Amino acid sequence: MDSIASFLTNMADEAEAKPGREAGATAATERKPRGAAGFKSAEQGFPLMPVGEAFDMGHAPDGTPLLDPRIFDAPEFYRNPYPYYKIMRDHYPVYFDKLHNCYYVTRYDDITACYFDDEGFNTIPKGSSSGVLGNTQLELSGVEHRRRRNLYGQHLVGKSLDNRLHAIQSIAEEMIDDFANLDESIKQDRNGVRTIDVGRAFANEFPIRVVCDVLGFPKESRKDFYYWYNSMMSGLGGSETHHQGLEARQHLEEYVGELVEERRKNPTYLYDANGKPVSKDVISKLCESQVDGDYLSTEEITSNIALVVGGGGETTRGAILNMGYLLLQHPDQFKAVMEDDGLWDSAFHETLRHSTPIGGQPRHNSFDIELHGVKVPAGSLVNMVDFSANHDERIFKDPETFNIFRPDLYSGKLLRSGYRKEGRCSHMAFGVGPHLCPGAWISHQEAVIGSKILWHKLKNPRINVEKMPKDIDGASLAPIGLISVKELWIDYDLN
Repeated sequence: MDSIASFLTNMADEAEAKPGREAGATAATERKPRGAAGFKSAEQGFPLMPVGEAFDMGHAPDGTPLLDPRIFDAPEFYRNPYPYYKIMRDHYPVYFDKLHNCYYVTRYDDITACYFDDEGFNTIPKGSSSGVLGNTQLELSGVEHRRRRNLYGQHLVGKSLDNRLHAIQSIAEEMIDDFANLDESIKQDRNGVRTIDVGRAFANEFPIRVVCDVLGFPKESRKDFYYWYNSMMSGLGGSETHHQGLEARQHLEEYVGELVEERRKNPTYLYDANGKPVSKDVISKLCESQVDGDYLSTEEITSNIALVVGGGGETTRGAILNMGYLLLQHPDQFKAVMEDDGLWDSAFHETLRHSTPIGGQPRHNSFDIELHGVKVPAGSLVNMVDFSANHDERIFKDPETFNIFRPDLYSGKLLRSGYRKEGRCSHMAFGVGPHLCPGAWISHQEAVIGSKILWHKLKNPRINVEKMPKDIDGASLAPIGLISVKELWIDYDLN
């Protein structure tokens, strides 16, 4: 989905240039070990600092802190990025990284302005996603982008989204009710207490099942669906896995080709809790869609589906795990959402502000620009660092603090225009403007509904600290950093 440009374009185009992951690290990047012995940063010369403190790289004669771009490749930056982003925001709001030949825009206001500048920053780097995902609208702009985006985006908002809520709820309940049958590698029962990894037990597969269902794939195709998703996402991360991603894309196209031909003749439907059809599934809808009076080709439908497949998992997975990890470390806030379901929206938005699994969006500027005294030649790679925008103290007070009650964060309906009114601003996890992720609304519903059902069904849940990765002291829980939580081991009571 569009705002997975960090997930797709950044990962593919910049996999060889490590800072690309800085602006959009995702599931395609394996999380580095986070135990005390897991971080090896001596080769970069950057020691691991206490969270919130930056390593001193020296100062200019006027006292300005210096920034060595090699930090972007270091494990220290993965686990403790925000003090370095603060240095960039305060002293290098447009930072030219000579080592990796790209620019970083790090302030909230500047990133917002760039996202809305459809002339100056209207192109996402070419070729970054089309190899694996096919001819999607990610790399388009203007009228052609809007037309492509609306082909499937209209099925993931408003009334269409409401028709899919039952599927989200029923899939969540089905998966959670089946925890007793989980493989022993991710579930252990001892003395009335069950220990599970929420990632493998629920969060990793839940959004994929939802996407599979709302698209209209038969249930028997789930195993193939997981293969397509995992392989294509890995294929975006670099040359080693690119071939597997291309094979998965070809397999998907062959399968969808047969499905599309059947759906053109016999559309299929989504059903409500009473078994009544409420709307056609997305594949059936795409089969009816026309552009300039012509029906979409099978290849065009497959590309749209591939994009939904690609964007349908990581954001929701990361949001569910990060939200659980953060709430369980803040018991007063966890108690509050358990007592007031209306607070889950606030918890979702604060999670995406504090620890978003979506890092940012890369752009090429159409012509020479100058921003904060930095001249950016036309055609440069410019990374809009949403990680940093969400922690900009010019917008959010005490940005390193996780607080679902913060008065400066907008927690209402996601708006393409963003929200900035009466001292409240929306987070930047899905971007704003023309390329705001059209899957943002369904990701929101999946994460909120799935989390609400999950934590209400589990009695007295708490983090199993022993099984979780530790920070550099070997005792405290590891920070989330740039990459979302991959596993969340919890205990809960069975009686």
